[in-house]
Amino acid sequence: MTAPRAPRPTVVLVYQRTSLRWVFDSALRAGIDIVLVPRPDESVSPDRLPPAVVDLLPLDVEGDPVKALALLRERYESTPFDGITTLYDPAVPFVADVAEALGLPGLGSADARAAQDKRIMRRRLAEAGLNVPGFIVLDDPGAWDGDSGLTFPVVVKPANGFSSLGVTKADSAEQLGAVIESVWEVCRTKLSQATGLIVEEYLDGPELAVESFADRGEVTVLSIGYKGEPTGPYFEEGVYRAPAPLPQDVRDAVVREVAAAHSALGVTDGPAHTELRLRGGVRPYLLELGARVGGSGVSHYIAEHVTGADLAADALRVAAGLAPVGVNDSVSVGESVGVGGSASGSPARLARATGAAANYIVPCGGSGRITAIHGLDELAEDPRVDHIVQMLHPGDVVRPYPDFTGYPAFVLSHHTSTRDAEEFHRSLESRIRIDYAPTGAAQ
Repeated sequence: MTAPRAPRPTVVLVYQRTSLRWVFDSALRAGIDIVLVPRPDESVSPDRLPPAVVDLLPLDVEGDPVKALALLRERYESTPFDGITTLYDPAVPFVADVAEALGLPGLGSADARAAQDKRIMRRRLAEAGLNVPGFIVLDDPGAWDGDSGLTFPVVVKPANGFSSLGVTKADSAEQLGAVIESVWEVCRTKLSQATGLIVEEYLDGPELAVESFADRGEVTVLSIGYKGEPTGPYFEEGVYRAPAPLPQDVRDAVVREVAAAHSALGVTDGPAHTELRLRGGVRPYLLELGARVGGSGVSHYIAEHVTGADLAADALRVAAGLAPVGVNDSVSVGESVGVGGSASGSPARLARATGAAANYIVPCGGSGRITAIHGLDELAEDPRVDHIVQMLHPGDVVRPYPDFTGYPAFVLSHHTSTRDAEEFHRSLESRIRIDYAPTGAAQ
């Protein structure tokens, strides 16, 4: 017999970093209790739990998903919970498997894998007639025959990778074989399940990040952010500023493309973080869509300060089977095709921007053992800065690309306009510096 449910909705949250507090604060505002599955690389004290966390449930989600599912089933039968979710992209399929097995709200397992495995994602998006770069799939990199059939340069990336892990550009056919071997080695050593590679055409133009939310199939784009114009070879992220200054026809084409991607991948309820490039500066091409709040919660901060939306709270509500609150002010974006956008019958809305927000992603700028990080402490007094989230510290070792160690720090700030955010980021380029010693050198 199943035990009675707790009076407050309870959601299991998988692998959320406690230093990125936004989702916990949102849970508190939404009146939702959190059972936290802590990250294996982070120690969480039962005596100092983040807001809204009522219990810890250590699980090895990546190393032993079968046992983790069994333990969650036992927990559900003894102390029921209302939902399960994650902001950690590699855990999206596992969360979907749990929800499906226990009859909880969430993406189906097939759709979750489509939103996490770029091989399936690209095929679905292409079959739906959306703008995607030319690509080939390498399920077995050892079978590479030397002929991609693509126009160079191309970009090689792990099919189930995340962040900048392994992403590498090859400028010629002569380089491609060595790049494939290098990226596959990163997959083999850094991913719990290396599933293959994507080789895709390199796209020029600005890169965009879009935060969106679907409610029973209707998609609302909360913000469209500018992510720079990375040229490779390793595509280290640096900036995120929203709202991106775009002409209305380009902006509307991006909204339609994202709404159509939601539909093609089955993300009809809940959040998504989509990355695109504007080919030639005008035509949106989809790179990937993650069925989650992006950036471990950074996307929540951006959406909140651009539109007032409580993105993380709505993601938790949907996970618990509750109705989302949404945004107060949004406009409908029609189906007419603008500058190269794909037509879509999917309902789409765009939230009205009321402010600007930014994330300066401190670049590694090198490799070796960190000896000092200069400039972060002084920023704490800047009234524009709301959060400084430091992930790497003196003593940590940064491995050279195409391996991906992580980001040194995020500097999250609010502004009156995107132009102000751009000027602020330009100043940080000279104010923040990382010193390295060669790996193995005395500390």
